[in-house]
Amino acid sequence: MIEVEDYGAGSGISKTKNRTVKEIAKSALKPKKFGQLMFRIVDYYAPKTIIELGTSLGITSAYLASASSAASVTTMEGAPVIAQLAQKNFEQLGLKNINLILGNFDKTLPLTLNKLSPIDLAFIDGNHRKEPTLRYFEQLLQHSHDHTILIFDDIHWSNEMEAAWETIKAHERVMLSIDLFFIGIVFFRKDFKVKQHFVIRF
Repeated sequence: MIEVEDYGAGSGISKTKNRTVKEIAKSALKPKKFGQLMFRIVDYYAPKTIIELGTSLGITSAYLASASSAASVTTMEGAPVIAQLAQKNFEQLGLKNINLILGNFDKTLPLTLNKLSPIDLAFIDGNHRKEPTLRYFEQLLQHSHDHTILIFDDIHWSNEMEAAWETIKAHERVMLSIDLFFIGIVFFRKDFKVKQHFVIRF
């Protein structure tokens, strides 16, 4: 049993700060096919600079980092106790290319982006509300390039997240979006010429 400090929309399962690691894993972790998809995206597109908002237990971070030893993965977590568990997982897995930053994204993200810019791939999995999600999107845009890939978690988690996803899709720089229900992927590549939006059963 651990006490979790949550800066976002909270858990959809538990309404208390005290949770077991098992409960966190059950509610926060995606099926392994999504971790495998993250691995393949990194393996195929070979991003050098990766940022993740919402480390949780570090499972997705591990998929991202293990796909390429040349990639630098910066993952951010607001809850100190959960960050400690994630760091132990990284050490047990022998992953040396992950840097874990602790703190509220509102404070840590701008500083981190200024140090890491430009960003090649970002996975946004924290604070599942419309306004923060769109704010993180805008901040990431300022440090992105035509080949940057942004992946948003839980795009259908709530009406707010669905509204945020629609706003992101409509942005003038987004040329391609892929809705896999649990996650949404956006590309900025100008060579796509025409905006395209896909919904795929995965």
